[in-house]
Amino acid sequence: MRKKRRLGVNLLLSALTFLVLVVFAFPFLWMLLASFKTQAQIMSSDHFFAFTASAKNYASVFKEYDFLKFIVNSLIVALGSTLISLLLGLPAAYAIARHHLHKLGMVILVARIIPGITFLIPWFILFSSIGMVDSYTALILSHMLVGLPFIIWIMISFFEALPTEIEEAGLIDGCTHHQVFMRIILPISGAGVITSSLLSFIFSWNNFMFSIILAGDKTKTLPIAVFNFMSYSEINWGALMAAACIITLPVLIIALLAQRYIVSGMAAGAVKG
Repeated sequence: MRKKRRLGVNLLLSALTFLVLVVFAFPFLWMLLASFKTQAQIMSSDHFFAFTASAKNYASVFKEYDFLKFIVNSLIVALGSTLISLLLGLPAAYAIARHHLHKLGMVILVARIIPGITFLIPWFILFSSIGMVDSYTALILSHMLVGLPFIIWIMISFFEALPTEIEEAGLIDGCTHHQVFMRIILPISGAGVITSSLLSFIFSWNNFMFSIILAGDKTKTLPIAVFNFMSYSEINWGALMAAACIITLPVLIIALLAQRYIVSGMAAGAVKG
């Protein structure tokens, strides 16, 4: 009886898992297939699988819409905000964890909870007054509003979980506090650093809200470029789906290649010491 129950439960869980997978995977499948179709094939229900694939939509995206420029802009902003957030966030998280600055940790948590749109108008007023709208600096600083608190909050848990004896041993061997942090603490916390940096990069790569206000023709990022495919008169669905695939591809590659680090990092960082 128990084996039959287990078998029934396993079959039910497998069926539910498959159903959830289909629900979440279908939009991505439709997007991928539509990126290789003509406008007429996309509008026709008879050509969901039966169609002749063409890469014209991707060629159109790069030739007619200058998509390479938007990719470079997104890389500059995402990498810049992630690197600066790491440089500031890792020492801050270590100081909060080792000196038990719990009140400051709560301030970081509040920064994580407050919706980013709350800061949008002050950011715009500030950057407009100093002539920094449509600049990489404005976008990087605004994207750090998401990445920096996230990195600090995740890494506090990692650093608190490390035994102080490791640091004391390094100091006895003649290392300075800076050397202990750089040569001992950070390598041990590698999973957390990789996880927080990858997720911060993804948040910045996908950020639409700050870019729609602070970006201009020179600094337009991929989410804004995809949004501009939408028009009142006509929507080129093939080019739009090709652009959506381009913006989604790096995120999928990062998620697949770094899945082990992300899962282990989030599991360890979720436990607050």
